[in-house]
Amino acid sequence: MDANAAKFIGAGLAAMGVIGAGIGIGNVWSAWITAVGRNPAARTAVQTNTWIGFALVEAVALYALAVAFMILFS
Repeated sequence: MDANAAKFIGAGLAAMGVIGAGIGIGNVWSAWITAVGRNPAARTAVQTNTWIGFALVEAVALYALAVAFMILFS
């Protein structure tokens, strides 16, 4: 295997972290929908925590993508 092929394999494996982030985003929003459905009065408090959780999970996806690009273009 040459070095170029190894770069592609490594970048593909690093990009798989985006799959986990997609699952995490789905879990965050499904939990928000469930919480608001059970207690609509607590929507603002739950919504703040939901956006924070969404931002953290999205940051993991961006880090995985950045690592994949660093592997691919180094």
